Amino acid sequence: MTVPGGYQPSPRPSFAGPAVIAGADAARHVWGDPESGEVLDRIYVSNDRIHQLLFEIGPGGQFTHSASFRTVFGADEVLYAIDGDLVVANPETGQVVRVAAGEAVFFGPDTWHHAFNWGTGPVRVLEFFAPPPATGTSGAYAQQRPLLASSNYSGDGALGQVIPGAGGPAEQGRAAARPGRLTVVRPQDYVWRLDGDRAPVLTGIIASTPRLTVVRCEVRGTGWSGWLSQAGDAGGYVLTGSLLLQLDGRAWHELAPGDGFYLPGGQRYQVKNASAGITTYLSGSAPTCSEAEGGGGLCSPTSACATSIGATGPPRSA
Repeated sequence: MTVPGGYQPSPRPSFAGPAVIAGADAARHVWGDPESGEVLDRIYVSNDRIHQLLFEIGPGGQFTHSASFRTVFGADEVLYAIDGDLVVANPETGQVVRVAAGEAVFFGPDTWHHAFNWGTGPVRVLEFFAPPPATGTSGAYAQQRPLLASSNYSGDGALGQVIPGAGGPAEQGRAAARPGRLTVVRPQDYVWRLDGDRAPVLTGIIASTPRLTVVRCEVRGTGWSGWLSQAGDAGGYVLTGSLLLQLDGRAWHELAPGDGFYLPGGQRYQVKNASAGITTYLSGSAPTCSEAEGGGGLCSPTSACATSIGATGPPRSA
């Protein structure tokens, strides 16, 4: 719970080895105060490499900021809308974006952000955050940033420049995200790859920076994927279907939507679809190989290191 009148760090669940985290077992936390708005958090993992949580905003709800709860951090972040209708704003620049279920928003360090539930039901958002709060990039960092005295939600710089069908300021977001910019990432913007040497996993890269890689994975059929791994610590969350997760050593687990998992860097695993359709899950990992191993390329989302991804920034979208 929050401390009246002040900030309290969120729980930091960490694990000595690979772990499956049932949705009901995720650590609970209320972020915010009456001025900023309060948000319900379920924190799956928060160690010194990766931070993964699910937050919920009720109908008509929002979070902004207050003196104690400043929403400007020293990390790369991906917000993935699991359901609902989400509006995210940068109150410093006036940029406002709208995100439907199945879409994401990426932004980098020092980006102020507010979020609003613009639907009739709850909004649930999965957040990946790296470098994580344990390294001082969250509340402690925010308290060192100048307090934003007023909020701007009207980006007047677009006036006179928006021509339907002709791009305009929205197209500027298709380059790598600039500091302070919110970048919407839709499925058509993903950078796709196939991972695994048996029944491959279709992996869509949402964003991959030197600090954080977030992917959405689709598992079909009934065969095992083959052994996968990544150099950096990873957190995962099942979106749809039923996921079988087998660890090196033959132990296996069955995960349902809302369940999560944690894999330390280098942990071997393979996945399998246990449902009639396609099972989907999200995964966020950090750091990249260049940080963890001194290599020159980014980590593959699921299969150790590869230079072929290049410096994949936040994909192309407004």
